[in-house]
Amino acid sequence: MTILKSIKFNEQNEAQIAALVERSNLDFIDALRTITPIANDLRKNGDEALRKYTLKFDKANIQEIRVPKSEIDASEEKISKELSAAISIAIANIRSFHSKQARGNYSVDTMTGVTCKRKFTPIENVGLYVPSGNAPLFSSLMMSAIPAQIAGCSRIAVCVPPNEDGTIADEILFVAKRLGLDEIYKAGGAQAIFAMAYGTETIQPVNKIFGPGNQYVTAAKYMVTHTCAIDGLAGPSEAMIVADETSNPDFVAADLLSQAEHGADSQVVLLTTSETTIKETIKSIEKQLDSDVLTRKDTIKKVLAESFALLCETDEQIVEFINSYAPEHLIINLQDFKKFSDKVINAGSVFLGNWTPEAAGDYASGTNHILPTMGFAKSSAGVSVEQFGKYITFQTITQEGLDKLGPEIEILAKAEKLTAHANSVTIRLDELVDG
Repeated sequence: MTILKSIKFNEQNEAQIAALVERSNLDFIDALRTITPIANDLRKNGDEALRKYTLKFDKANIQEIRVPKSEIDASEEKISKELSAAISIAIANIRSFHSKQARGNYSVDTMTGVTCKRKFTPIENVGLYVPSGNAPLFSSLMMSAIPAQIAGCSRIAVCVPPNEDGTIADEILFVAKRLGLDEIYKAGGAQAIFAMAYGTETIQPVNKIFGPGNQYVTAAKYMVTHTCAIDGLAGPSEAMIVADETSNPDFVAADLLSQAEHGADSQVVLLTTSETTIKETIKSIEKQLDSDVLTRKDTIKKVLAESFALLCETDEQIVEFINSYAPEHLIINLQDFKKFSDKVINAGSVFLGNWTPEAAGDYASGTNHILPTMGFAKSSAGVSVEQFGKYITFQTITQEGLDKLGPEIEILAKAEKLTAHANSVTIRLDELVDG
């Protein structure tokens, strides 16, 4: 059985290439049918409904929804020194990279007597969703909480699905403690999103929700956009790798496998102009799948069955396909990566060279791993400090400034037949004349 189907670019027509670029649509119809009653119940019954759905979906019978500080503090004793040190390095790198992101204010005199200003203001209340099903994704907490702190958000609320015994994964609580976060709630799934958006007796509503999740979490974020803002709608994870004869096929295979273990609906793509590279990569994939290192082989095999290697004739075809596909993760695993990297305009996060695994960005290099999927990298970016704030504009116009600009405003307003707008200027200009 072929692990990764090989497709030749030149043998595909325009419609077939377009079909390769397409991913399964984010179809919320079934998910929305399931979660709409949950939303209504949460709005009506608050904590009671939250406990009910936590028992139903997470099998956890919780009484105290907010994690007590004693449980957060106790996590420190349950984490190995090695993991503690690794988390410290990751936090430092993420903070170092994100601290440079623009939050600048500026002022411009657009003309004499007319001053316009722009000011960055942090969002006061933000909610962070941290998945914790088969794996406690404490890295997602670092990726959302650190930019929120740098932005200056005054309140950061965190929702995490509890284990069946009603506890939160120690790794997540440990990261929370390291970051100084103490508002942690035992809530997962769509019900957690609704609780943060609408509020309950215990959880006060937030202004914007961040964080990845399954289709029900994503659908819930879609539903609450009339109430609060969201970071975006995340689909299945994806990775695209560009390789050639200078690439190490074991590295390429390992990166494909690492992304394929995220979930059965993920997708991985290999782009190359070398048929040998495809053959050697597939050989290495089979070898690594036969080893005892990988623990999610069934998931990986499902992903590989729906993924492909695209054999291109030219570098131009590779660049064309990258920018059409707009991958969440793009790994340019070449010695001469600049011949492609300078031409990339659509990608969530790019990893350059043979020694830059995608896993580095997932955890500790410093960039953010909450990224646009489903081709949304054509129009949006990953989570950043700026997303945890907004810009307010201010303007001041002197008498001299309005005397110069006012007549032009009158002309523009009258052209749009908005006479009251024009009059708000005219009445001031008349005052200047009379004065």
